[in-house]
Amino acid sequence: MVSDPSLSTLAALPVWGLALVLGASVGSFLNVVIYRLPAGLSLVSPPSRCPRCFYPLSWFENVPIAGWLGLRGRCRHCRAAIAVRYPLVEAAMAILFLVILGRFGANGTAFGYWIFAAFLLALALIDADTKTLPNRLTQPLLILGLLFQGLTAGGPGLVAAALGAVVGLWSFDAIALIGSWVFGRTAMGAGDGKLAAAIGAWLGWSLLLLAVFLACLLGAVWGVGAAYGGWRDRRQTLPFGPFLALGGLIALLGGSHLIALYLNLSGLGSILPAP
Repeated sequence: MVSDPSLSTLAALPVWGLALVLGASVGSFLNVVIYRLPAGLSLVSPPSRCPRCFYPLSWFENVPIAGWLGLRGRCRHCRAAIAVRYPLVEAAMAILFLVILGRFGANGTAFGYWIFAAFLLALALIDADTKTLPNRLTQPLLILGLLFQGLTAGGPGLVAAALGAVVGLWSFDAIALIGSWVFGRTAMGAGDGKLAAAIGAWLGWSLLLLAVFLACLLGAVWGVGAAYGGWRDRRQTLPFGPFLALGGLIALLGGSHLIALYLNLSGLGSILPAP
């Protein structure tokens, strides 16, 4: 559902097209970040190239989604397979840009949340690959969240963002402490708390708690299903960042409605206001 009526007209087609192209282009850059940043490589040099023969890609081979389709998923020079994840990341980012545009309208708020979504997607895939959440991404995401809320909501927004960050950090410190005591080993990485703090800065404490709840639910379902399906060893550590990022995106796009629905169903709607 499009919240901004002006985006429902034919005159808004260029806006949708720009969001689509921009989202796919950001997704293309995220592919570079996801691969190079954990490896300590430069994000700008050398230019994009085949991971096997290192032959530089031509400009038309770098066109998001279309370049991969034109190459049929293989390097034009050595015929090595190019992972399908590259166009999927580009498509996912393009879709997120469109959904956020429809949810918040063509304004600075949508632009800010495009940045938020891009960071979350990059962090989710880096954690899935390396089981790390780099400070080089979590720290800027936290700072940007504080700035975003300060600019869009003034002093009260900045206070709410700071409170959300503190709740995120403290809640994961508590989870890590309790988990270590119960299981006798580290139950949560330090990066998860930093990511939760950043999400809290962007969304506030109430939507953060919803994001954490959804992340735990999704992580539990995936972990149990994957273990019983034989996809992973039950003793294998499951990265939590992807689920936390997904929970953050769900909370961003529909969290207020989910909390309002819960309050109404539980009879608390007349006592507690929805965020």
